[in-house]
Amino acid sequence: MSEQKLAGIWMDKEKAIVVKNHDAQNAFKFFLCDPVEAEIQHGNSSENAGNNAEQTNKMKYFKEIEHLLINSQEVYIMGPGTIQEEFKHYLEDTPQFKNLKIQLDTAQQMSEEQVLDKVKEHFNA
Repeated sequence: MSEQKLAGIWMDKEKAIVVKNHDAQNAFKFFLCDPVEAEIQHGNSSENAGNNAEQTNKMKYFKEIEHLLINSQEVYIMGPGTIQEEFKHYLEDTPQFKNLKIQLDTAQQMSEEQVLDKVKEHFNA
């Protein structure tokens, strides 16, 4: 098996399921991380306040996912809509991840086990 530190993510605007094959030091077999939940803003006094809160929450959500990707060399991101493209741009704009190889794919809702299987299949693990 590859010594590369790999990660896969299924994400939508509310939740991210992260699978990776490494901890801080070692690459070994793929495992599931705890899901990352996005904070959803409900009811604001103005559209502007709501939009600001939404952007702040999205950055917080991305930072939580990013934390799980530290030391990854390659990331496979899948999900519905455009959130994975937004996350890819976020990572590309983060100096720590400028050399990270990122691949995108679209995928509907998946269980944690399906995400694990899809990531293993993608990386031929």
